[in-house]
Amino acid sequence: MPVSSSRLPPSRLRLAALLLLGSVLCLFPFRHHSPSDGVLETVRERDFINIHTRNTPTTYYEGRHGPTGFEYELMRRFADHLGVSLSLDARHNADSVLSAVREEGDLGAAALPLDPTQQGLLFSRPILELQPVLVYRRGLRPVSEPESLAGLSIGTISGSGTDRVLRELQAEHPELGWRETSELEVAELLSRVEDGRLDAAVVYDHQFRINRIFFPGVERGFLLGKPLSMAWAFPARGGLGLQQEANRFLDGLQREGELDRLISRHFGHDDYLEYVGARVFIGHLSERLPTYTELFREAARNTGFDWKLLAALSYQESHWDPQATSPTGVRGLMMLTLPTAKELGVNDRLDPAESVNGGALYLRQLMDRLPGSIRGEDRLYMAMAAYNVGLGHLYDARKIAEELGDDPDRWADVREALPLLQQQEWHSKTRHGYARGGEPVIYVRNIRRYYEILTYVDRSQQQFLQLAEPGSDEAAAPPFFDIVAPIL
Repeated sequence: MPVSSSRLPPSRLRLAALLLLGSVLCLFPFRHHSPSDGVLETVRERDFINIHTRNTPTTYYEGRHGPTGFEYELMRRFADHLGVSLSLDARHNADSVLSAVREEGDLGAAALPLDPTQQGLLFSRPILELQPVLVYRRGLRPVSEPESLAGLSIGTISGSGTDRVLRELQAEHPELGWRETSELEVAELLSRVEDGRLDAAVVYDHQFRINRIFFPGVERGFLLGKPLSMAWAFPARGGLGLQQEANRFLDGLQREGELDRLISRHFGHDDYLEYVGARVFIGHLSERLPTYTELFREAARNTGFDWKLLAALSYQESHWDPQATSPTGVRGLMMLTLPTAKELGVNDRLDPAESVNGGALYLRQLMDRLPGSIRGEDRLYMAMAAYNVGLGHLYDARKIAEELGDDPDRWADVREALPLLQQQEWHSKTRHGYARGGEPVIYVRNIRRYYEILTYVDRSQQQFLQLAEPGSDEAAAPPFFDIVAPIL
């Protein structure tokens, strides 16, 4: 006979009810959402993260192998960390990124300065130091201190944080004035400095290091103010979950050393810009390259290389001078030796078409003769080094790298071993003996740099060849800049 619940004591009745409720809920599993999770749970449930960014060389752009850029690499890794796909909106400037994050986005990643005063936003932990720097047009009197800025036409990007630094500086130097805009990016700002539409600009040091090779007419002046911190922005309406997960992700990258490696890879190369003759190279882009562009394209189609890589190699060899001849007897656009030319079927090394086709074919043969264990860009860089120093010396350097406990299939290790071929201690133990092993290291490095410039020119919306031409009529252009007047 069933027991009436009315006869149970109140405590037993409550326990029975809770047990019954628990057994029912077990039939209907559900996920617990913390009120602080907000956007994080939404991202996971919809299976993608919506990130607002900017199309710049330091943030996100289409590179040789697809999307790349320092912050893109971080975004992609963060999406993988969350187990979701990545959706980017790169139609932004610095100001509009923040507005979009407030209104609809999950995250903003666009070289944003950490600014706790921004309403409706949360920021991640610092990712990268942002050091403002004053740059100016080559030929002006040296600009080395704030007092040197009087009377100069200075530009900067509003909303990027550099404008904030200028306002702080203006409090100490009320005679300071400048122009600011959110409609331009760093490269466009630097182009205005180089062609005289501005005297100077305030950008971040890492941005200048990346862009300066494209603007050899712009000089580095002096550092302005204290460094700011680059961070990611999140909507405050979305709770703390996504911000906290991003901080855990970034902390992990820092501990593993991956964050430092990414910073070094994207912003660490700037020591040899003058050596590679950036100013001369930029000039030859419009003066010499157009004559031979189609030859490089044709040779690229026949050998599977990027035509810009062949053009970069040719510039390193001859500065695109078809009559170039070295004291050792190599000649032509691709500077082929006589034995190599005969082997390749090149009858006239001074004929541009024959030289370009022969050089491209020779590089392909070197690539094909390398061991199969060498892959990707390591294979290309070693083939380029062999073009300069010879395949035999490259093999010797690989053996030295192996003897040192390094990886002979990695260019980063082999390039450390190549200079040792100049030391008797090492070259006496090799098959091919002495070589000026430092030269192929510089050779490959320069070609990579020239290739970066050519790639930038090829894809850049601003088209450097057009920017280099005089006669730009700023009066007919939209009023990009807001004027910030001195406060005297």
